Amino acid sequence: MNQVETVRKIRAAMPDGGLLFGKTWRISPEPFPLDKKTIQNLERLGPLLFRFQNAADQIYRRSRKGGLPGWIAENLDQGKPERLLELGLAGSSANQLPRVIRPDLILTEDGFIATELDSVPGGIGLTAWLGQIYQQSVPQARIVGGAGGMLSGFKSIFTQDRADILFSTESKDYRPEMEWLTSRLEGDFQVKDAETYFPTDRDIYRFFELFDLPNIRGAEAIATAASQDKLHITSPFKPWLEEKMWSALLWSIPLQELWRQELRESNYLRLRQIFPRSWIVDPTEIPHHAAIPGLEIQSFEDLKKFSQKNRELVLKLSGFNEKAWGSHSVIIGHDASTNEWSQAVDLAISQFGSTPYVLQKFHQGKRVNHPWLNESNGKIEIMEGRVRLCPYYFIRYDTNTVSLSGVLATICPADKKIIHGMSEAIMVPCSEKF
Repeated sequence: MNQVETVRKIRAAMPDGGLLFGKTWRISPEPFPLDKKTIQNLERLGPLLFRFQNAADQIYRRSRKGGLPGWIAENLDQGKPERLLELGLAGSSANQLPRVIRPDLILTEDGFIATELDSVPGGIGLTAWLGQIYQQSVPQARIVGGAGGMLSGFKSIFTQDRADILFSTESKDYRPEMEWLTSRLEGDFQVKDAETYFPTDRDIYRFFELFDLPNIRGAEAIATAASQDKLHITSPFKPWLEEKMWSALLWSIPLQELWRQELRESNYLRLRQIFPRSWIVDPTEIPHHAAIPGLEIQSFEDLKKFSQKNRELVLKLSGFNEKAWGSHSVIIGHDASTNEWSQAVDLAISQFGSTPYVLQKFHQGKRVNHPWLNESNGKIEIMEGRVRLCPYYFIRYDTNTVSLSGVLATICPADKKIIHGMSEAIMVPCSEKF
């Protein structure tokens, strides 16, 4: 089978109605190859991120109880209703962690950089389908996680062979992929509307954001049942774990020794290699003799004075906002005009206290070449692009072991600064390089 025929086969196998509502992408005849060292690094990353999330949760809870400086929890609690925070800390819920972890990794010349960590990620069903169809269409490929890795990994997070996957209207774009996924799982797994759902004794997979909770009528009942061990829900109602500002807290000078104690020195240093230097955009005045570490300025207002050359920075919402997911709030400093950058900085400063922003150092993705079928001329072409890797880690319920079950590669044209799903991007599963 030639490459054009392979793409036709992949396209023909697409489920009726697609996998992502209203979304298309460029189809390649090949998975994206990763060398053995990169795959080994990805396999080691999962347990490390699970440990990081556990440490983050412990740090937050100790801060909230007064055992650590209160400013940690105060930053993470910004804009969140107190009742939501109480629900995440009630009963046995307090000890629960997300059982799905997906970082967004930019592939660079030196490895990869994590731009954020997602515990309610899209793409699970899509990556599962891609893994299966590419293994069938390219038999010599060694798909990371195996053809069925995403299915078995997702199923392993539940306590029983039945669960409800709850979708809100806000998250409907991802519903088709999860309907396909649940139809392939052994047991009784159903996709249901979150807004009208009330709990039984079935496990729950939450596919809605916590800022959407006022629209979920049964939210209080779900949280109460989970806190009393009447059901299992993942991800738990812990909005503090869904903040991007954890990358800034990891880099915080006052917290260095705390992180070393919680993580061990080697893990702490490895995470600092993976997460870019980051800052919470906090306008609190500092003494005249001090400076913001790593930026060497006395106020975030001074960011507006940076030249375009010095603006290799990314500004984005930290979380708990309808614009905090995807790339909706992201602005890249050296890709913006001086006026655009100044307005973005002003907005970030003004929002502190309600919807905080995070500033991160920008890391350029390395250039790669990958084939795709240009439907307009029916020919296979080579696209030069940059890659975002999305590895999916599932934490097995009965053993707490972490498995790398699949990796989605999104390859965007090289001139795009923000790497995310778009019609001009190639989306394929990753495989081990032949």
